[in-house]
Amino acid sequence: MALLSDTIAAISTPPGPGAIGILRLSGPRAAEIAEACFRPLGGGSLTDRAPRTLVYGDLLDREGAVIDQVLATYTRGPTSYTGEDTAELQCHGAPMVLALGLEALFARGARQARAGEFTRRAFLNGRMDLTQAEAVADLLEAGSREEARNAAGQLSGALSRRIGTVYSALVDVMAHFHAVLDYPDEDIDPFTQEGLSAALAAQEEALERLIATYRRGRQLKRGVRCALVGRPNAGKSSLLNALAGYDRAIVTDIPGTTRDTVEETVELGGIPLRLIDTAGLRESDDPVERLGVARSRAAMEEAELILVLWDSSRPVTEEDGQLLERAMALAPTILVWTKEDLSSAPVPFLRLASPPPAVEVSAKTGAGLDGLSRAVAELFPRETGAAYGQLLTNERQVQAASRALEAVGRARAALEAGMTPDALLTDVEEALEALGELTGQSVREDVTDRIFSKFCVGK
Repeated sequence: MALLSDTIAAISTPPGPGAIGILRLSGPRAAEIAEACFRPLGGGSLTDRAPRTLVYGDLLDREGAVIDQVLATYTRGPTSYTGEDTAELQCHGAPMVLALGLEALFARGARQARAGEFTRRAFLNGRMDLTQAEAVADLLEAGSREEARNAAGQLSGALSRRIGTVYSALVDVMAHFHAVLDYPDEDIDPFTQEGLSAALAAQEEALERLIATYRRGRQLKRGVRCALVGRPNAGKSSLLNALAGYDRAIVTDIPGTTRDTVEETVELGGIPLRLIDTAGLRESDDPVERLGVARSRAAMEEAELILVLWDSSRPVTEEDGQLLERAMALAPTILVWTKEDLSSAPVPFLRLASPPPAVEVSAKTGAGLDGLSRAVAELFPRETGAAYGQLLTNERQVQAASRALEAVGRARAALEAGMTPDALLTDVEEALEALGELTGQSVREDVTDRIFSKFCVGK
């Protein structure tokens, strides 16, 4: 880990030309270095102004020549993002201007920030815990409104507070056990022992509910694999294009146009779906088409949601029914009647004990897409009581929570078996240690290295 006595600098906006480009600094000399490369147009210096004030002026290169007119600001620690003194220079987003500006900051004593180092410093300086730091990365990569809302809630501390409630309750149990050990002549009152068992059971339940949120959190972060399947010309590619909002897949009246799977991520029903447009399922002598059909069947096997498309303008066949039954055996399924605008036959009765949700859509007119969105939302509902920001979103988090759950379960079982308090302390301490890893209170440095290495350099 870099010494916190260093002042770091980086370009904090995406590469390439843009309207705005930002140079960011953090460290004990952040304001001083920014001031050396900036000249306010109204005279004086940057630090003559109050912190958090935007000041208009010239950005200077390492030789002191003007390279842009920018807005500059600085903030004093510990109330900044990183907990240190910070400064920003908001330039025009020309790559050359940003490169020359960064070079000038380096010449004045700053060094290049490493990936995720700004957020890592915020974590090390107590400005956020590890779940909040991970939420920064989730927010930057959010692919849906729901994912962005959850990441923003997690960044605000919603998940940290939920974990903290369990942690605090276990500390109370721990304190009681220590009191018993400090006063060995005192017996545990039966009522108190019953209360302790109930307290541990309550935390078990709280951890089980927390772990259960991972299913939704994983769906928001990774997206739900959703296979579009049906006979050739059932409207799969047209539906994918309608949901994507542009012509992602080639659409023709010629059966077998789609030879390979085509993927696109969209948001539907508040859930990011990784749509997989598959080749039409039929027997074929064409070796390329047969390969496409094989990939279509593989996509069904791996899908977490299957949309079975039936063409409303054509009679339903026995093959259609078999495909629907196969899909329902593999994953949650929605029957989608396509080409609603061309419908010429009544919808047949589905002879199934538990028929799937069915919707009628027209990719051409957009009719029925809202109904499809509602059907998806009903299959993937939000957990009751799980507000935005309270969902576990990665394997590290769920593994730590699971270890805490196992330890609490062992402690409760030992208590009910009549074991002495000192035998229970190890399990409760292990649970607290696992929760500390979850929030970063006791996490190993190699774990934080791995987490922050996934960040971009300017964050």
